[in-house]
Amino acid sequence: MQVEEPGRVFREAWIAGVRKHYPGEPKPGYVTPWEDTPEWERESAAAVYEQVRQFIEAADGATAKLTREQKGRFVALCWIAQIFKHFPNPKASYVADWSDMPEWQQETDSDIFEHIEQTLVSTR
Repeated sequence: MQVEEPGRVFREAWIAGVRKHYPGEPKPGYVTPWEDTPEWERESAAAVYEQVRQFIEAADGATAKLTREQKGRFVALCWIAQIFKHFPNPKASYVADWSDMPEWQQETDSDIFEHIEQTLVSTR
């Protein structure tokens, strides 16, 4: 997989999740195509994809036994770390803990993990 590809896979899974779970019309920034995504966000998407990939591989696929919530929590926590990496004082909503996140975002993060999982299984 090319260097850019992991970030793009993550972003496309995010956009698909937002379109599926967001109530009403999502903010334009939530569904910005990869080509127009800011550099920090591209780097973050690639980094979180890699963290999820490594987690799945380190567990030798046993992550399939995790609940959707556990999968989503992992994605959310990895993303929060990226926010802190790129923004010294982020808005509280950008780094909200799982229980404080809106349901659409929780579902989207769970979808992202499962999408990466399925991508890895299909390439083996």
